[in-house]
Amino acid sequence: MNIHVGPVAAPELQEAVVAAGGRLSPAAEASALVWYGAEPERFGELDHPGLEWVQLPAAGIEEWAAAGALRDGVTFTSAAGAYADTVAEHALGLMLTGARGLHVMARADRWERRSAAASLFGATVGILGAGGIGRSLIGLLRPFGVRVLAVNRSGRPVEGAERTWRADDAPGVREVLAAADFLVLAAPATAETSRLVDADALSRMKPGAWLVNVARGALVDTGALLAALDEGRIGGAALDVTDPEPLPDGHPLFRHPRAFVSPHSANPKSLLLPALARRVEENVRRHLAGEPLLGVVDPAAGY
Repeated sequence: MNIHVGPVAAPELQEAVVAAGGRLSPAAEASALVWYGAEPERFGELDHPGLEWVQLPAAGIEEWAAAGALRDGVTFTSAAGAYADTVAEHALGLMLTGARGLHVMARADRWERRSAAASLFGATVGILGAGGIGRSLIGLLRPFGVRVLAVNRSGRPVEGAERTWRADDAPGVREVLAAADFLVLAAPATAETSRLVDADALSRMKPGAWLVNVARGALVDTGALLAALDEGRIGGAALDVTDPEPLPDGHPLFRHPRAFVSPHSANPKSLLLPALARRVEENVRRHLAGEPLLGVVDPAAGY
């Protein structure tokens, strides 16, 4: 099978292709493409009638959908699940930072002892979008003895969660919002999840609850979140992603005493490439063996 890695020929990804039994080739001769290093608007440069499969480098596909690059006749696979452990680890760090008030201490310019506002031990954690990241996070949270309430698209029970609701079960989602001490967003960005956490959702959260977003900024109404933070209606917000992104210089979220931002850092390049290489190697192996690919994109569903 001829496979091209591009537009940027990352050596780690090329090695993964060869390790799985694929043959590296120029784009025009390839039946499969491992996309890396450029925006989806450039897809037309490497697309051709013989292309059958494209491996995308990100878990989310919203940029590809917006660019109209997900054309018929080609199977697209995302990296969904490939970065789950790394992002879950970051989510845990965000939760601990918020609970212990580490962001406030880090900004201080004088010695002032502070009491932690919360603890993870025995807390209730709500996970909206309990897929790969959510399942990995549940494993990391086990030592804290937390109660997990999960929401996913199917409503199928998530291991380690006390209860799981379908995403379209509005009463169930409201129950999660009201019960969670930490509300973690790990859902894909779709039309259904746009501004999932709006003014109404924020009003249903506990006064001391923390919002943790490691998914996409579009899931949160930033204006409504700022209002809730200013008025002290929730405990705080720990955001790896924002809307807009990047945040403009001097944006209130950067210095807000109830918030902190890690600028889309949950999956840095140093960790992204090895994880993506493992996904590429596995999917090339599966393709050559005629097995189902991981992360097959459903354009209609938005992920």
